[in-house]
Amino acid sequence: MIRVLLIHDTMLIRSALAALLGGEQDFDVLATAWQHAHGPAADWPAQVCVVDGDGAWSGLPGTAAERMVILTEAGRPGLLRRASQADVRGFVSKDSAPERMIAAVRRVATGERYVDDALACDFLRAADMPLTSRELAVLAAAAEGAPVAEIAAALHLAGGTVRNYLAAVIRKTGARNRVDAIRIAGSAGWL
Repeated sequence: MIRVLLIHDTMLIRSALAALLGGEQDFDVLATAWQHAHGPAADWPAQVCVVDGDGAWSGLPGTAAERMVILTEAGRPGLLRRASQADVRGFVSKDSAPERMIAAVRRVATGERYVDDALACDFLRAADMPLTSRELAVLAAAAEGAPVAEIAAALHLAGGTVRNYLAAVIRKTGARNRVDAIRIAGSAGWL
């Protein structure tokens, strides 16, 4: 049996995915919302963790983080880059056929990687992205309107370091200022 922990906040989607995966004779599925992922679900001995890429997937403990399948939309190379750098093993487009999700879980359970064909171009764009994961994190916080001091506290950095990261982002994106860098990164799908 392949034990699958499914984490998704939207009840209807979580239920549909649980029914899909639970319909496989060799899958044992536990489905939960993000708010419960660190409770009893974290102690469940999952072999594969299937998560919504829009959630806080980077904070999952143990085996769940090592053998993870992320569901995401196309056009999100920044998310793919961050997930790949965090050693996520599986990537499935939310617009793909259900069979791809099942194939991804089986491949990741054996320790292999799985990249949905629909995300291949985004992986190429992610490889060409000039920003580091830390620069992306700083820019994402800035895009939410956080001031330098708040970004520094949230990312455990000094204020000067945050300003240096923002200056590097502006230079690497060819932007005029922070707002322009956010616009460029957003239109490129990096955020």
